[in-house]
Amino acid sequence: MCPRSAFAAPVFAPATPTRFTVLKEASAVTAPPANLTPTPPIPKVGGWDNFQRKYAPYIFISPFFLLFFVFGLFPIIFNAYLSVHEWQPGSGLGDMKFVGLRNFTDNLTDPTFWLSLKNTAILAVESGLPQHLIAIPLAFAINMGLKRAQSFITAIYFLPYITSVVAISVIFFTLFSWQYGVLNAALGSLHNIPVLGALFPADKINWLGERAFVQPSIAMVIVWRYVGWNMLLYLSGLQAIPGDLYEAAAVDGATRTEQFRFITLPLLRPTIFLAVTLSLIGGFQLFEEPYILTNGGGGVGQAGLTTIMYMFRTYNAYSDAGLAAAMAWLLFIVIGLLTLVNNRIFGRSGMSDSKAAK
Repeated sequence: MCPRSAFAAPVFAPATPTRFTVLKEASAVTAPPANLTPTPPIPKVGGWDNFQRKYAPYIFISPFFLLFFVFGLFPIIFNAYLSVHEWQPGSGLGDMKFVGLRNFTDNLTDPTFWLSLKNTAILAVESGLPQHLIAIPLAFAINMGLKRAQSFITAIYFLPYITSVVAISVIFFTLFSWQYGVLNAALGSLHNIPVLGALFPADKINWLGERAFVQPSIAMVIVWRYVGWNMLLYLSGLQAIPGDLYEAAAVDGATRTEQFRFITLPLLRPTIFLAVTLSLIGGFQLFEEPYILTNGGGGVGQAGLTTIMYMFRTYNAYSDAGLAAAMAWLLFIVIGLLTLVNNRIFGRSGMSDSKAAK
């Protein structure tokens, strides 16, 4: 018997590929088909098309920069130039006289300027603080329990914000009337109620004729007008908070008050910072409401004279544009400093400090 290996098939070693074989296989794989249409050449871009491609975007945004320069940047630069000059608007631009920082020192040594700044700060607090104390719980209540009527309620509260300031001030001027005002009539009716009537005044209040009531009356108008705006800001911030947090807190037994304290307020800090900043800026720029309610004079003892009203009086009645311009820059510095303080309390720096303390 022959051994098994005698009939085994021969084993051939694979041939080593040569350079010619590799190039041939590569050309067979990558060679394009013979019937493929050649790619047409890229057309050359003409001068007008090239101009549109490069400069059309800048042309589209140029109206914004033009309007910003005319109505934004130029007034700021010109106001800074005016603040170091003495100039009466009726005398022409050629009569400007450089006085350096004298306009600033005159304002800082003017008792009326400090009185107007004090009145403005008091009005900003009296009108700003109640806005947020009312708007935050109101937005929380609408977001948690009144979602079906949310659109209707927000529209009602937002309506005073879009109403004319002059119309609102005239209406409240009538309400605050000493003899025929609705507010005094309502207080008189409440005074006639047994037992509880002792809490209300028996005599009529001269809301706009007594120094002690001028600022609260102006603040009441501002609160009524802007509480809806702040409520809408807080409502948008509340709707950005995930609902899973409230559900998890409810499962753990947290009450609505605890949810508001430990979930809503911490996550609402950016919105609070925005709303308080806008209130500060608006509070220090009060003009229409106090001007109309006090007939432009500032009220009894100048209690309703704001810094913007005094600036307006300086420019128009005293014809001193340089002094008014310097007053505007001083007010800008005050608003900037208060914004930095607000950022320290409610902004990112305040949040980081509170986290570090924890």
